[in-house]
Amino acid sequence: MMTRKELCWNDIQKMRKIWSFVNEVLRNTPVVQGIFREAIEDFTYEDFHIPNGWKIYLSFGATQKNGEYFPNPTKFDPSRFEGNGQVPYTSVPFGGGHRMCPGKEFARILILVFLHHLLKKFRWEPKVPSEKILYPFFLLAIPTDGYPITLSAV
Repeated sequence: MMTRKELCWNDIQKMRKIWSFVNEVLRNTPVVQGIFREAIEDFTYEDFHIPNGWKIYLSFGATQKNGEYFPNPTKFDPSRFEGNGQVPYTSVPFGGGHRMCPGKEFARILILVFLHHLLKKFRWEPKVPSEKILYPFFLLAIPTDGYPITLSAV
């Protein structure tokens, strides 16, 4: 019996658990920490008056750690993204609505193909197994030694 070595579209569509894992990674460590928007007219939001011209900052890191939408938000739990997923605009690594990144699906495919090959064809070992992780910018994790690894073919 011959086994196929190529990765096909159907294979990528079946990678739901890996995509849930990727979404949880992006929720925990967003690529973009936030965005600014300018109010184009006066408005009130939850008893806060926002004047025209004020800059508003949306923190993805804070939004994506909100316990109201992500129970136990500091726990790494990819299963949050299984089934129907999250409430719209609570996890937005690729933006949302009419400002959604046009490359989202392309990025999704690249990430899944990369992870497939990395997990199937390589084994990695940390060179500094007890390396410390610093959190200098609220939600951004930085390994003290840059997390050096040794890759070897399987």
